[in-house]
Order: sequence, then C-alpha cells, then structure tokens
Amino acid sequence: MDTNWINRWVHAYCRFLTAVIVALLAAMVVLVFGNVVLRYAANSGITVSEELSRWFFVWMTFLGAVVGLRERAHLGTDLLIGRLGRSGKRACLLISQLLMLWVTWLIFQGSLAQTRINWTVQAPVSELSMAWLSGVGVVFAVLTAPMLLLDLWRSVTGQVADGDLVMVQEREDRPQVKGPP
Repeated sequence: MDTNWINRWVHAYCRFLTAVIVALLAAMVVLVFGNVVLRYAANSGITVSEELSRWFFVWMTFLGAVVGLRERAHLGTDLLIGRLGRSGKRACLLISQLLMLWVTWLIFQGSLAQTRINWTVQAPVSELSMAWLSGVGVVFAVLTAPMLLLDLWRSVTGQVADGDLVMVQEREDRPQVKGPP
C-alpha cells in the first residue's frame, strides 16, 4: 500500500492545524492584553475576554497534541525499550499504539457524551453553547485516530524502520526522532 499521498495529506492538514493554533494564540493575546489595557486605562474591560481565552487555550492544547502526535514530539523515555531487541521493540510499539487507540476511543466516548449533555447549556458570559468546549475532545479523537491507525498498520505490516521503533523524544530542547516516514 503506497502511503505517500496519505503522508502529504496529513502533513498539509497539520500545517493547517498549526495555523489555527497560531490564530487562537493571537486572539488570546489580543483579548487578554486588550482587557488589561482597558482595565487600567479606561476602568472597563472586555466581558467575554477571560471565558474565550480559556476556551481558546483548551482548543490550542488539544490541536497541539494532534500536531505533536504527527511530529513525534511528545516526551517519553526509552530506558527499557532502548535495551530490547528488534522484536521486543516492535511488540512494545504495537502495545503502545493499541493503548493509544483505546485512550483515544475513551476520550471520544466521554467527550461525545459531555457534548450531548452540554448542547443546551449556555456559558455564563458569552452565552455560547458549552458544547464548544467539550466538543474539542471529539475533534481530537477524530483527528488522531486515523493517524494512529495508519501507524498501527505500518507496524503490523513491517513498514517501520528500526530507528522508528522507539517513538519518544527524551529531551525537549533537542529533538532526537524524526517525523513519520
């Protein structure tokens, strides 16, 4: 199965998510800084600033986790796995991928249930549906599950190189692993 077109599509989509994250961060800065300036200069403020900034931060966190998954940027340790042979590393990789899929499923189920509950609940200040806040878990699960399934497929079919069997980064300041093939 040729997965080059899938890799290009996922890369483009992660670039789009990165742009969304940047836009959310910029909006947070404008809202919070504008609110501070208005409080000190005009003794007023932007009423929805705190609420929207909090929501934007939650969305940035989940979208950033999707991009981090794609770039293999999540921190971890390979103390045990680094000492195993190829078959041991491959088994641990398969187990970790299955566990990640299971946790993604749990996040999807919980977020979907919470979104349904909050569909008619309004936020106190903006009066937007609280489903916008809890729905981020659904979006996260829908975006990460295909990437995890693709990685699992590559692992099961033996398309993973020896250097990619350990999918963690030990230090935040020095990237040690490259993105997926």
